[in-house]
Amino acid sequence: MPPPAAGVTPTVPALVQILSTSAGPRLTRAFADAGLDNLRPGQALALTALVGGPVHASDIAGRLGISRQAVAQAVAALDRHGYLTRSTDPGDARAKLVTLTDRGWAALRVMRSSALALEQQWRSLLGDERLADFADTLTTLISHSGRSGSDGSGSDGSEIQDQ
Repeated sequence: MPPPAAGVTPTVPALVQILSTSAGPRLTRAFADAGLDNLRPGQALALTALVGGPVHASDIAGRLGISRQAVAQAVAALDRHGYLTRSTDPGDARAKLVTLTDRGWAALRVMRSSALALEQQWRSLLGDERLADFADTLTTLISHSGRSGSDGSGSDGSEIQDQ
């Protein structure tokens, strides 16, 4: 989404969208610097749904609030580039479980590190109190949107550091 046009006051949802998409180029650079090629931020979001362990692709779609078709495309690309694997579900031979690989865990660590660095920049700009208020506001809005978190798990991502 491009920045707002001069003289036009963007809506708050538009501002949130602009802020959200502004992190993409930074994350793309962080992936490249870490040697994690062929990974786009939009695809990488699917990795966050796997932090708790193997899941079905349909569960990823539900956790992220996106279509099964979008998940199928992301999973195929992530599998092709070694960020996850698909294996037959031992409880249902017709179903596939999606699991993070070491490369997938590395991507998640890069994502978290990039997010923490950006948060620190915001803290320097806004100060602790305003950043905490901003986080509280976003949490309130998310809780009323029908979603529990960016990956639907309610996780703060701290378990990524342990992998």
